[in-house]
Amino acid sequence: MSPSLPFLPGDIDGVIFDMDGLLLDSERVALTIIEATAAELGLPWRHEVGLAMVGLNSRDSPAVVRSHLGADFPVEALMDACGVHYERAIAAGRIPFKPGVEALFDVLDTLGLGRVVATSTRRVRAEPKLAAVGLLPRLHGMVCGDEVSRGKPAPDIFLAAAARLRLPPARCLVLEDSNAGVRGALAAGARVVMVPDLLQPADDVRAAAVPVAASLADLADFFGRAP
Repeated sequence: MSPSLPFLPGDIDGVIFDMDGLLLDSERVALTIIEATAAELGLPWRHEVGLAMVGLNSRDSPAVVRSHLGADFPVEALMDACGVHYERAIAAGRIPFKPGVEALFDVLDTLGLGRVVATSTRRVRAEPKLAAVGLLPRLHGMVCGDEVSRGKPAPDIFLAAAARLRLPPARCLVLEDSNAGVRGALAAGARVVMVPDLLQPADDVRAAAVPVAASLADLADFFGRAP
């Protein structure tokens, strides 16, 4: 059953998607790779450090890691090694859809609603991931983490995504799995629904009364009610 939302399908003219953890079940793969790579390199690692990176871009993540593991932690060396393993995972097709993706895209096709991905991931990695699962041709644009001055939770990426859709943010629905992404969407003035993956809504997200959906299948049901 779709969640009770404070707006109607007709209030939405375009949809802005996060990618990792929302369209693709990639966050678990990434965290597993980071933990395994840290062990290979003999580096300390804690699961909560990986969770703290969820939703952040590659420019902001090193500071978060060092805040947990020390100013001299070799973040770049770890991330470079992780990147090799992660690219292999992409090429091997080890990153599947999250539930409801195809159903939601089918409904949006029927309604003729535009859709853009706004991901903290760099374009050079984001495009192959979406192409590998066949989603890239079904999008009307992308804005990536290396294409905005400030990453989530700043609103920049969502403002740019709304501009790609040629819509005001208030006519866009942002779908996000991370608290950082939800905060950025709210700051941009967009409507937002959180679809939690590894992280549950933070206290400030709950206080903002952000609707929560169990999966993208709920959003397919919601849009399926449109005339």
